[in-house]
Amino acid sequence: MEIKTLRCFLAVAELGSMTRASEILHLSQPALSKRISALEDELGRRLFVRHSFSLELSDDGRLLRDKAKDLVGMAARIKDAFPKGGSLAGGTVSLGLAESLQIRYLARAIRAFSSEHPGFRYHISSGDTEQVVEKLDKGLLDYAALCQLPDPDKYGYVEFPEPDVWGLVMPKGHSLAAKKSVTFEDLRPLGLFCSQQSWDQDIPRWCGSRRDELTLKGTFRLSYNGSIFVEEGMGFMLTFKGLVDSRPGLTFRPLEPPLTTPLCLIWRKDGMMAPVCAAFLECVKSCFAETNNHKS
Repeated sequence: MEIKTLRCFLAVAELGSMTRASEILHLSQPALSKRISALEDELGRRLFVRHSFSLELSDDGRLLRDKAKDLVGMAARIKDAFPKGGSLAGGTVSLGLAESLQIRYLARAIRAFSSEHPGFRYHISSGDTEQVVEKLDKGLLDYAALCQLPDPDKYGYVEFPEPDVWGLVMPKGHSLAAKKSVTFEDLRPLGLFCSQQSWDQDIPRWCGSRRDELTLKGTFRLSYNGSIFVEEGMGFMLTFKGLVDSRPGLTFRPLEPPLTTPLCLIWRKDGMMAPVCAAFLECVKSCFAETNNHKS
């Protein structure tokens, strides 16, 4: 089973059409069809359900799609680990990032590294802690930024210069917007939105067992989606400062007493770093340290 064949399969799976996939791949339709048929014969499974004018993945096809994405991604990362001529400028770093205003510090480090290595490339995917850590553990990412301290036995890490500040996002016209901060008693009568991870881990750090006195109406992986529900008057959102409160019609008030969560850039301890990844990490550490020095 060749990586090229898996790339062809993924193109057909995404587009649902042999004709469109052949155009994207710059491959004749008969040649592409032959590759897909050979793959089905090799696996002994039908990967597509053929319709009159389209193709639909079978159950086996959906299983292969998920596995093939990981394999093709890993192949690309192996190639990136050995840039032509051994130059850092030809290397690529893959990062999985949680939602946080503090990502700005990472962006500044990437800008600084890119200025020294103009051919440097980076790939960024977003997700919550569960999603980005899963990809990191599979070897599909070099680094992950997550909103918690990691297991130090498994991961190396560096903390971002600032933690994230928790608060409540609400319509600007709400009575709580007149306050400088919101308390537990302010939250008790409200219908709340929050990420499931934060509801289980962060909010109990703030109010302990009294969390059960609060009403969770729904959970969101992405704060932006939650903010739409707040705009539509369906509830209030517990989230980090700076994520969505700049949207027209919304405002943010911090919790009282304050609640913060550290943001960490982490990497696996059990693997060898490509030269570009090691150099990039040193740049990140230097930029973070410089920021901390300016603050102190």
